[in-house]
Amino acid sequence: MKKLSIKDVIEFRKKSNRSKLTFVSNLRYGEDKKNTDRGGDYWISAVSAINNCYKYKNIQYIIDKRNELEGKYEIAEYRNTKIMYKKNIELLSVGEELDFDKWRPIGEMKYMKKYNDYSILNIEGLHVKVSPSHIFTFKEDGVEKIGAIWFIAKQFGYSKEELGMFADILYRYLTFYYCETYSISSQYCIAVDVFRGFDINYLQLQEAEISQILSSTIDEIKSAMNFN
Repeated sequence: MKKLSIKDVIEFRKKSNRSKLTFVSNLRYGEDKKNTDRGGDYWISAVSAINNCYKYKNIQYIIDKRNELEGKYEIAEYRNTKIMYKKNIELLSVGEELDFDKWRPIGEMKYMKKYNDYSILNIEGLHVKVSPSHIFTFKEDGVEKIGAIWFIAKQFGYSKEELGMFADILYRYLTFYYCETYSISSQYCIAVDVFRGFDINYLQLQEAEISQILSSTIDEIKSAMNFN
C-alpha cells in the first residue's frame, strides 16, 4: 500500500466520487515514488532557506538564496526551469517579510534530530507521511515541552481547515513518538502557509476555532477502500 501525504488527503476531499475510487485503488495497489516529498518538492529551494531562517534566526539565509536563484534564473535556458526559479524567488520575497518570532516559544529552544524511521504515522491502518520542518523542545513554567513547525508552500494556499490538517497530524505525530518524555504543546504545533504568512496551531483546533477535518477525511478514505 502506498503511503499518503497530507497533501494527498486534502486532494482526496476535492475529487468526484468516481475519482475517489480511482484514488483508493491507486493507494491500495500503487508503490511509493523513490523520491521523497521533500526531495522532489518544487519549492525546496525557497522552503529550505525559510527553514534555516527560522532555526538560526537569520534573514540572511533567505536573502542569499534569493540572490542565488536570481543568478540561476538569468542563465537558465529552459522555460520551465526559469519559471520554477522565478516562483521560488517570489516566495523568498514573501519570506523576507514574515514575522518568525511569533512562531517561536519564549526562551531557549533545542532542536531535535529528525529520523526517517519516525516519518510515518499509522492512522487507522493508513500510513501517513509527516515531514515537519523542525521539532524542538523548550521549557515553560518549569515543564519540558515539545513542539513542531511545518512551513508549507502551495500556490494560492490552503483553506484554514486544510492547513489545520497539517497542525492536527503534527500533534498526533508528537504525541505518538514523544509523549512519554515531553508535554506536547498544542500552541506550538504550528502549520504555516508561507505564501500568505498564515498559520494554524493545534490549540485552535482544540478550542474549535478551526474545524477538525483530518479524522473525517481518513474515515472517508477507509470507507472508499472498503467499498472498492
